[in-house]
Amino acid sequence: MWAETGEIPDHEELKDELKTHPKYKGLHSQSSQRVLEELAEAFNSWYSSDDDRDNPPGYRKRNYYDDEGRRVHEEHPRSTVTWKQNGIRHDTKNNRVRLSKGANHKEHPRAWEYILVEYETRPGVTVENLQQVRAVYDQQRERWELHLVCKDEIETPTAPGNETAGIDLGISNFAAVAYSTEDADLYPGNRLKQDGYYFPKEIATCDDSGGERATRLHQTWSERRTHFFHSLAKHIVERCVEKRVGRINVGDLEGVREDDDGEAKNWGKHGNLDLHGWAFDRFTNILEYKAKVEGITVVEVSERDTSKTCCVCGREDDGQRVERGLYVCEACDVAFNADVNGAENIRLDLNESNSESAPDLGGDRSTGWLAQPGVYLHDLSRGFQPRAEVVDCKP
Repeated sequence: MWAETGEIPDHEELKDELKTHPKYKGLHSQSSQRVLEELAEAFNSWYSSDDDRDNPPGYRKRNYYDDEGRRVHEEHPRSTVTWKQNGIRHDTKNNRVRLSKGANHKEHPRAWEYILVEYETRPGVTVENLQQVRAVYDQQRERWELHLVCKDEIETPTAPGNETAGIDLGISNFAAVAYSTEDADLYPGNRLKQDGYYFPKEIATCDDSGGERATRLHQTWSERRTHFFHSLAKHIVERCVEKRVGRINVGDLEGVREDDDGEAKNWGKHGNLDLHGWAFDRFTNILEYKAKVEGITVVEVSERDTSKTCCVCGREDDGQRVERGLYVCEACDVAFNADVNGAENIRLDLNESNSESAPDLGGDRSTGWLAQPGVYLHDLSRGFQPRAEVVDCKP
């Protein structure tokens, strides 16, 4: 359809086009619909991407040949298959799940035939309120896994306190966090940037972009990013609980790739590569649900002018940010970390200063903590750890 019309088909068009295909009836009807929905989502994401490093969805068949070059068989891509509640029967007493077969795999299209799955759980774990079952192929282990998706309602606890934290997301420092007026933290994005340069180069050396090694590299890269986001969100939430924070303001990065005239911003060769790899929406979603478990609310606020406004006196000047990591205010005669200055302005939510929910602007406005924030570096095995201080050992 793309070649014929020049348009990206949505999931409804895919369903209309493929619902009579024999393969469509190989699964439960809702499962087939979900496969096409995920395919449409993947295509739309790929076509809308402006990063030429992104690969198209893995829809291509892979051919296998014998020693004489004759094709032996072809393998279709292993898409995730989802069974919704209409295709599931859950036997809680015997720890069994019955998954409905597609019409093509039944003796009679209306017969109740199923795939019987038995499962074991860890001590103290009960599978209840089963919502979905997902069959996911693990490329590294070369096996299928079943993921049981359950609905679990938890009581949201009371917020740890009434303080507000501000988070400024960026390139050099993935996150700068201002807690009240006494503390600030920096989380460098070095680990993400190193992976962002290493993995594409390694993938480019693969003979087949859809081959086993390239697939393994893509999966490892994705897992490392996900681990980074979860570790960072967990660490920030833990710090917020310590600081009695009840609300986290996160800079809204909508339109971050465009300037005021709607034109694409030029961040330089390496900056543009980093920008295309930003996954702030994904991180914000992870942060939101981890914070909710602790009773903390996450709110997206405008980033307008937060990087060029002094958080101490409110003076606005593009020239005050003299270097990537330095912010100098001539009116206050102070210098402090530029990213933390942005985080503090987000914490204060300057664009909504008249709002009833805006934080109190009073209190000590000293800047020592702005100049020397805590720095946490990511360790793959231990999560985020404080950067060791450099000790001067000269006599």
